[in-house]
Amino acid sequence: MESELEQILHQAQQATGERRAEALAAIVRVLMRSQLLGRPSKDEPQNPVYQALRDRLQTHLLAAATAAIDRYQRDRGDAVSAWSAAVQATGLREALTDDQLKQLALEAQRHPTRSPQRQHALTQLIEAIRRSGRLARPHRTKFAPAFYDLLYEEALNQTLTYVCRKIDNYDPERGTAQKFMNWVNFRLDRQIIECRREFNEQDAQELPNLNDLEAIATPGPEAASLAHEVRDYIAADPDGLFQTTHIRHHPKASFQAIALARFADRSWEDIAREFAIKIPTLSSFFQRCCDKFAPQFQRLL
Repeated sequence: MESELEQILHQAQQATGERRAEALAAIVRVLMRSQLLGRPSKDEPQNPVYQALRDRLQTHLLAAATAAIDRYQRDRGDAVSAWSAAVQATGLREALTDDQLKQLALEAQRHPTRSPQRQHALTQLIEAIRRSGRLARPHRTKFAPAFYDLLYEEALNQTLTYVCRKIDNYDPERGTAQKFMNWVNFRLDRQIIECRREFNEQDAQELPNLNDLEAIATPGPEAASLAHEVRDYIAADPDGLFQTTHIRHHPKASFQAIALARFADRSWEDIAREFAIKIPTLSSFFQRCCDKFAPQFQRLL
């Protein structure tokens, strides 16, 4: 059964003139239903900043949909989702100018710290920054792609946290051409360097490896021969301890999951990316668990 959007897309492709324009307007209405940007807070339903943003989104989504309507391929399995995602990405990039982002920043500054209105404005601002296509990718060529992605995501999260906590530090009268994203991207550039420094400090210490798992069974050269037994015991987890011992607020990042990933020869970078947790946090948790469960392994294995 076709979805509402599929039906309207098909109608728009078959129509011309005024009927096509009506169908395109209907497509934009459907797309706007799930669009959180530009929605006012309950306390200020007529806020002009959000209304202006909403109007821009509608205008640019309509332009993007009009330009892309004939590229919609109905026979593709993911046609609707792919077409919708592309149109929204284009429309948002065009709508979210630096001035629009600046207005959201000033809207957040206008309200008292921790007030619902400021929290709403910051939520809108962070979403707009992420969807604007205006975030820089500094120092990209200095690192391997996989490591850079890990480093960048951590730096970006810390940068956006800084924006929320220090939004009052933003001065629209300072900086190159007084652009808001210059302020954000300058912080992002510095944060990548800082995150790299933190990783370097961690790298200076030996990261836990499979030897830690083997050594907890028994010291000496015979340790390696028990590696499979250690792995099988962790996987079986007869007392349910390894699965329930996890990083705080991350139940999926259990000692069992991390240990089995290491036995599968997965890198710390790969595991960190899977759980969205920093390598220092993962490795220190893993080492503590090795120490914690050492007597149990020595006794049972």
